[in-house]
Amino acid sequence: MEGSRPVTRLRLRPRLDPLARGVQRVTAQALGPYQTATVRIGFAATWLLFLLRELPHRHELYGPDGPWSWDMARRLISANDAFTALMWSDGHVWFEIVYFLAILSSALLLVGWRTRTMSVLFMIGVLSLQNRSIFMGDGGDNVIHLMAIYLVFTRCGQVWSLDARRAARAAQPDRAIQPGRTAQPGRTAQPGRTAQPGRTAQPDRTAQPDRTAQPDRTARQDRVGPVLWWVLGLALSVVTFMGELNGYWPVLFWGLWLAQGLWWFAGRRAPDGEARLLLDVVANLAHNAALLVIMVEACLIYATAGWYKIQGSRWQDGTAVYYPLQLDYFSPWPALADLLSSHGVLVMLVTYGTVAVQVAFPFTLFNRRVKNVLLAVMIFEHAAIAVILGLPFFSLAMIAADAVFLPTSFLRRLGGRVARTRDGLLARVPRLPRTFVPSARPVRSARPKEEPQVGEATERARVGFGA
Repeated sequence: MEGSRPVTRLRLRPRLDPLARGVQRVTAQALGPYQTATVRIGFAATWLLFLLRELPHRHELYGPDGPWSWDMARRLISANDAFTALMWSDGHVWFEIVYFLAILSSALLLVGWRTRTMSVLFMIGVLSLQNRSIFMGDGGDNVIHLMAIYLVFTRCGQVWSLDARRAARAAQPDRAIQPGRTAQPGRTAQPGRTAQPGRTAQPDRTAQPDRTAQPDRTARQDRVGPVLWWVLGLALSVVTFMGELNGYWPVLFWGLWLAQGLWWFAGRRAPDGEARLLLDVVANLAHNAALLVIMVEACLIYATAGWYKIQGSRWQDGTAVYYPLQLDYFSPWPALADLLSSHGVLVMLVTYGTVAVQVAFPFTLFNRRVKNVLLAVMIFEHAAIAVILGLPFFSLAMIAADAVFLPTSFLRRLGGRVARTRDGLLARVPRLPRTFVPSARPVRSARPKEEPQVGEATERARVGFGA
């Protein structure tokens, strides 16, 4: 019996290795940084453009001049416990403040400035306006409604954000060379890497705002974050004291506020301590769970839409696409709608193809090539719906939801092209000449006093729970 124990352990270890690697992966890193950044940019841009377009009609849609009065909305919300800040007051000034804050939070989330805080404010803006007049939305608004809640639990500012750029700038002191080592001529050390003799400095990975190379230095130099945290905490205290939050909303908002403060405090006191590492693991688990929910939600949207279409007689005989083209509301280009509806075979192919793609898409996730082909087809279909049927914001919302399935290699190439285009445009902009002002004091040292010492901060290693 004693000799059988090592054999049993050897037999069980290969079986548990995949489970151990899976647990380590979901706890050690936030998966899909480029996908979540694309989803963040897509939904923030969609909601921002919608609010700007409806700016002249905001009072009729969500304000006091709408057909759904404030008293009727108050009665409905008291029954379903929905959240909307517009129920705190029926004045015009308060409505303008909420609408402006919704625009501001969408713009800041788009560029990735304080993404954790802006994601919460973005959710508050979306829920406040949509729950105020529930009959003013469509399918695209429902998708934005759900995704705004999911984005709160994601680390969507790891790449393509001002937070990532601030983290990369905080890691710049690591470019110095360690004592006793010389860099190769003509080569510079990359952030987070030190030049070694006989080795080429390798480029570091994209900096992440939640995994900075110097969390203690960033936390001590950051003054905007604590001020923003205190201001929002004061506003939350006032709202809670007035009794405007009902149900589970106080628990959610206070939990997010306390978690953000605990994260900053742990990063300031002990950036490599057990508390910070535990918070990092919990944040990764929440991010990966929210990312999975976003993917499942997108699959459910297409699956339910496809199976409901199959039950309709117009979709069965292949004429369902013909009827929206004959409505003035869905025909911003009447000539184009008449041209498409005059070809019966084309209408039949588009009708059957739409149903087939929507029903088959969730099953194609197991095959990467087929999934990418159907994903390109659906994105093209939504772009056509935006132009032909005049539903741009619905199409943008669905394309942003589809972006969670885009390959990482494609997103990296796309981001590189956008960066090169941006740099090319900025290079053409003429810069104002700087005027030289001589200093009255002599230069005492060639090295500035505030220059950080070499080796003052090191790159944090990934942590996770191993099985």
